[in-house]
Amino acid sequence: MRGEDDMVIKDTFGDSSWQALRRHTAARIALGRHGVSVPTSAQLAFQLAHAQARDAVHLALDGEALARALAAQGQDCVQLHSAAATRAEYLQRPDLGRRLDDVSRARLVTGATRVDLALVAADGLSALAIQRHAAPFLAALRARLAAEAWTLSPVYVVAQGRVAIGDEVGQLLQAKAVLVLIGERPGLSSPDSLGLYLTWAPTVGLLDERRNCISNVRPEGLAYAPAAYRLHYLLSQAFSRQLSGVALKDETVEEGAALAGSRNFLLE
Repeated sequence: MRGEDDMVIKDTFGDSSWQALRRHTAARIALGRHGVSVPTSAQLAFQLAHAQARDAVHLALDGEALARALAAQGQDCVQLHSAAATRAEYLQRPDLGRRLDDVSRARLVTGATRVDLALVAADGLSALAIQRHAAPFLAALRARLAAEAWTLSPVYVVAQGRVAIGDEVGQLLQAKAVLVLIGERPGLSSPDSLGLYLTWAPTVGLLDERRNCISNVRPEGLAYAPAAYRLHYLLSQAFSRQLSGVALKDETVEEGAALAGSRNFLLE
């Protein structure tokens, strides 16, 4: 027996194949209608997604829990904080989220060390993304880098941080490059999307055109292994060519498709 949603979709579109199509995407397609309104179930699902997105923006990062997850993988972790003292201030003053507070800056100055890659995990606009995906992604990345002679910093976990705060961390550590893992702005189908930002020769004041971004890292989006593969390629190219950003293109499409076990018809 068909459910209400099945009946609504068939009545509206004349073909229940729309129902099968919906199983392959989180996009809100073929919702159907009752009169001039969407079905109650679709409206409630939208309200839930909106609430989850709002909650993700305001959720505080549990730095200690993240540190325990990283320690279980043998990864050192250092807790830092941006110049934004509270979440409300962070949301209203983006500039404060782009620089460290005095205590964190002093801590990095005293412990500065030259490394190939500085690792930064910042809550951004979704602490949920960092909480769920930072540790498993870094495990996938370390597995890919293990056979090569990379020197990595501890993971610097920055509360109330934005992407550009990685430039200050990288500069103070005298790192050749910095990788910032950050919670992306939540969408109505992805409140926990992780973004990766790679910057060669990090220096305070760089513009976003100097960064390479890999977006939507999560099991329902770009899985950890393909994301680590793409990051490894960009990292290798950045060191070889000593640049990053708009001058460095991701040319991993063919191998990435093979890694995912699917064909890219554009290359045939």
